[in-house]
Amino acid sequence: MSEPIRVRFAPSPTGYLHIGGARTALFNWLYARATGGTFILRIEDTDRDRSTDDYIQAILEGMEWLGLTHDEGPYRQTDRMDSYRRHLDRMLSEGKAYYCYCTKEELEEKRSLAAASKQEYGYDGTCRDRKNPREGITPVIRFRMPPGLTVFEDLIRGHIRFENSQFDDFIIARADGTPVYNFVVVVDDLDMGITHIIRGDDHINNTPKQIQLYRALGDREPPKFAHLPMILGSDKTRLSKRHGATSVMAYKEMGYLPEALNNYLVRLGWSHGDQEVFSMKEMIEKFSFENIGKAAAVFNPEKLLWLNGHYIRNTDPAKLAELLFPFLEPRGLTAGEQARNPAWLAKAVATLKERSQTLVEMADQMRYYLADEIDFDEKSASKFLTPDSVPVLSLLRERLAGLENFSHDGLESLFKALCEEKGLKLKNLAQPARVALTGGTASPGIYELIEVMGKTMTLNRLDKAITRLG
Repeated sequence: MSEPIRVRFAPSPTGYLHIGGARTALFNWLYARATGGTFILRIEDTDRDRSTDDYIQAILEGMEWLGLTHDEGPYRQTDRMDSYRRHLDRMLSEGKAYYCYCTKEELEEKRSLAAASKQEYGYDGTCRDRKNPREGITPVIRFRMPPGLTVFEDLIRGHIRFENSQFDDFIIARADGTPVYNFVVVVDDLDMGITHIIRGDDHINNTPKQIQLYRALGDREPPKFAHLPMILGSDKTRLSKRHGATSVMAYKEMGYLPEALNNYLVRLGWSHGDQEVFSMKEMIEKFSFENIGKAAAVFNPEKLLWLNGHYIRNTDPAKLAELLFPFLEPRGLTAGEQARNPAWLAKAVATLKERSQTLVEMADQMRYYLADEIDFDEKSASKFLTPDSVPVLSLLRERLAGLENFSHDGLESLFKALCEEKGLKLKNLAQPARVALTGGTASPGIYELIEVMGKTMTLNRLDKAITRLG
């Protein structure tokens, strides 16, 4: 019987959850769900100068928003110092690690000599076989790197090998007793029974060090590794703020849906034929390492925006209305009775789904449905709200006031009858009415627009437009 799958996402709380971290979390989560495994969240907060509780909370919020629920954790490394100390003591007692008393000044001098000779610097093992401590110096602890090769089969990149001689006896605990990254992650992975490590390929050079630590510490084989390709910006450099937002929660604030961001992230390095749109259920069903590429993925904000528009168009209006409400509040659009009527808000949202790529865009368009006063686009107003339009707008206002069937069909019949009576093309009636009602020429269909606005608002807007014209 195969060993139960256990994977982990282990962010450092030195910043917000960013796009690269979110993709790593997603791939780990998908593999756990696809295999019936366990997804563990671990907070790597040993960098006490930069780690904060606020960042931890931000990471948790980002994970929750994306729907990447963890099965165990969150564990914090700062709560596990006793375990690290036990493992350090054991490695010292077994001769797999040793105290190093070399001072910073001595090491810097050796580094400078190596640079002057145009040689690569590596610790020369001065204290490897030291028998006695040096007085007045608090030592670091170094790992005794064994000779030979480190070889592993990466689940994405295939066969990888390193000469151990290219690594020096690296530090695993600082002079103040704080264990370093490569050591603590190995202890954590062993203690937590991690079977697969899925992470970015910027960690590949850490892997041989960690494999040797696994073998020194553990009584079982190291976990299997899968190194994901990097995410690059459009200029093929590492993704950064200059390419756009990198924080996951920034996309929430910009009006993106978590389903869209998850769908986009999974396609950064993974594919399944030519399919572009995946539900979470489909991602779980189809996910495999075989379909993850080795080449770096390029982040394309335009494609993400297109995908978000797709999800908005295909999301139930009632759910969209609920998601939209927080975007209406800062725009001062929630005071009226209609904004707090879920059924009415869903009806309004339904008319804007095809016209919005983000919830921010939708909230801006909701202004003409919810604001007491509208701002007129001067170009549209000068073209369609002219003195010549006053008679037809006045007649439209009169007919609408007497209309009992204030529905799409009733409104369509009224407009057609009025156009036929006055010998007008529909656009010559609809466009002035649209500008009068919304302030511009871009809006849903005129019948949908008026039906959602309702009779009272429609008549008031027409009155104000007619008054505006003198």
